[in-house]
Amino acid sequence: MAQSNAAAAAVQNLFRTPELKDKILFTLLCLFIYRIGAAVTAPGINPIAIQDFMNQQSNGGGLLGLYNLFTGNQLAHATVFALGIMPYISASIFQQIAQAVVPTVDKMSKDEEGRKKINQWSRYATVALAAVQAWGFAIFAESLTGAVSNPGFGFRLSMTFFLTTGAIFVMWLGEQITERGIGNGASLMIFFAIVERIWPGIASAFTYISTGVIGTFSLLVLIVMMVAVVAAIVAVTLAARRVLIQIPQRTMARGRMREASRSFIPLRIVAAGVMPIVFAQSVIVVPGALAQFMGTSRLRDYADMLVPGGTLYYVLMAILILFFTYFYTSIIFNPVDLAENLKKQGGFIPGVKPGARTAEYIDDVVSKITLPGAIFLTLVALLPVWISKAINVPFNFGGTSLLIVVGVALDTIQQMNQHLLLRKYDGFMKKGRIRLRGRQGAPGGF
Repeated sequence: MAQSNAAAAAVQNLFRTPELKDKILFTLLCLFIYRIGAAVTAPGINPIAIQDFMNQQSNGGGLLGLYNLFTGNQLAHATVFALGIMPYISASIFQQIAQAVVPTVDKMSKDEEGRKKINQWSRYATVALAAVQAWGFAIFAESLTGAVSNPGFGFRLSMTFFLTTGAIFVMWLGEQITERGIGNGASLMIFFAIVERIWPGIASAFTYISTGVIGTFSLLVLIVMMVAVVAAIVAVTLAARRVLIQIPQRTMARGRMREASRSFIPLRIVAAGVMPIVFAQSVIVVPGALAQFMGTSRLRDYADMLVPGGTLYYVLMAILILFFTYFYTSIIFNPVDLAENLKKQGGFIPGVKPGARTAEYIDDVVSKITLPGAIFLTLVALLPVWISKAINVPFNFGGTSLLIVVGVALDTIQQMNQHLLLRKYDGFMKKGRIRLRGRQGAPGGF
């Protein structure tokens, strides 16, 4: 009862803050517009043929299945937003890689004008990627029986126009959410696309029980495992290695110099998030995608060897996730810049010399904590396949989906807490110290 009252008070706090309420309502409006696109089918295509193909691909596996997951089934329904936010995310990933590899781009990212120019390049890259993917989707649709009524250059051109325009509009919506709403726009779009599939999944589970496809005990085991996986994801996502730092900022206190309190640098165990799993799944389905479009028998043999559930699939997925975890962490985390910024502030790690030694120390710590994070990501990616085979259920619960949902939810809640904390701080500054003594702050945050 106390927890429910606390939750209700937290929700009330959100909507009692005018600025935060406006941000939440604006975000929900943009997401509602985005989900309207799920009901608008692109002209000249039969979505039933696309859906039948997706259903035949091992429960939506493969590259198209992964893409369909991030778009909330819009790819399978061939809507005008079929490409979703993925071209923009791909362009952003290329931007991050360019900053890590090209010194000129890295230098541009450190000033305001340079960042604006890089963001503009990302938008151009999004348009180019969307056009290429839309053209490829049109060719793929033409290869399916009954999917296209009038195949040819005209259909490909119109499909490319509609899907590219939809991707540009989705990119604009995501940027609007990031600038004027709450949370990261691209992440929230993927979040709601995944969450939207929960209710049909629950209905399908009850259908399987009523028809005797799976037993009640097997479903209970699956639910328990899902709860355990979610709890583990929350714990590991919030886990961080705190590196002690000390900034010799001194203030005068009764004529004496007083040393400032110590602080910490939180180094997250899973800094790369879900991206290593996405990269690994994208790479491992390449033979199957090439075999589908090229029709080569040798590629089909390779694709059959990499079917989820096989030994080679487990081994390659584990290796790829370990590799991409270190690779992506090295892209998004630069210990040299962190050490330089710390040195400029006059800070240091006790027992470690500032500068290059500090960068080496931080890099060593990150390398050590990345290994358990990579192992955890590997288990999250492979656990659904193991459980489905062990208890013989006809579907998988997505460890990748849970990782995305939990990560985005925690990040959004953290931003809401920051707004509430800032609101309380502003109230403290306006009310003054005497008024605050009579009342020990406002109710707890979200």
